[in-house]
This record gives sequence, C-alpha cells and structure tokens, in this order.
Amino acid sequence: MQNTKLLLTSFTFVGLLALAGCSFPGVYKIDIQQGNVVTQDMINQLRPGMTRRQVRFIMGNALLTDTFHPDRWDYLYSLQPGGGERQQERVSVFFNQNDQLVSLSGDFKPGVSRDEAILGKTGGTNVTEPATQAPVEKSDVPAKPGSLLDQIQKDVDGVEAVPVPTPQPLDTTEQ
Repeated sequence: MQNTKLLLTSFTFVGLLALAGCSFPGVYKIDIQQGNVVTQDMINQLRPGMTRRQVRFIMGNALLTDTFHPDRWDYLYSLQPGGGERQQERVSVFFNQNDQLVSLSGDFKPGVSRDEAILGKTGGTNVTEPATQAPVEKSDVPAKPGSLLDQIQKDVDGVEAVPVPTPQPLDTTEQ
C-alpha cells in the first residue's frame, strides 16, 4: 500500500514537472515590439538639406545618438511575433556640419512604398537637391473685409489680458 502510494505520488510529480517545461498548444503569446516604428512613407518624406528639426518631426526621436558620431542618428525597430522569428529593421540618418540631412542608409530606400507595391500603384519618389529659396517677404496689404484672415485678425486684436490670481498666504499661527 505504501509503495503504491509512493509510486503514484512520484508519477504525478514527474508528470507535472514534464508538463511545466512544455508549452501548451493554443496558449497566446504576445508580440514584442521594440524601437522606433519606421515606415517607407516616412523615408519618402526625407529630402537632402532638411534640418535636424525637420527630420525629427518626420521620423521622431532617434533611438541611438552616438556621442562619438553626433552627425549620425540610428533608428532601430524589431518585432517578434508570438512564437515566431524576430524581424529587425534599421535606418541610419547622416547630417553635415550645418545640421542638414546628407544621406541615409539601412533597410529602407527612397522609392515605392510597400503599400503602393501591394496595391500595384506606381509612382516612385524622386529625390532632388533643394533649390535655394528666396526669402518670403511679408506683404503689408490688409486683409479683405469679411475674409477668414480678417476674422482671425479681429479675434487676435480683441483678446484681453487676464491677470493670474495669486493665492493668499496661509495662516501659520499656532492654534
């Protein structure tokens, strides 16, 4: 009786240990995403000569900014689907001494986006050097009465300054 009870307990314990090491079929495993999400459409918006602020507006903050190479920003993105193989994408953006975009390298290249390729649309992006822009001068011509610009100007002119209330000091006397 004792041997049978001990044998049954041992088999139960070994069986539980074996099951603990196995992954059960049908158990949901989460997708693990890390880094900056970079799309082909974001890459297509980049142009040579853009400032760092413009690149940051399009791409977001870089995941890696090297202290020894301050003119290089690295964007990394990895996705590991639950139970699947890890996929990784990398883009490096390079600037010159004037903080202007010079080049990029990595898994994305300017051209047809993946969405357009799937849908069968053509229409690549042409990368051209920026032309020197003439400074835009402000015209002193008043807005036409009744126009949207006139309404906005009236709203701006009609704004009243409201003083910020200051709180009364607390009574610190002992009670």
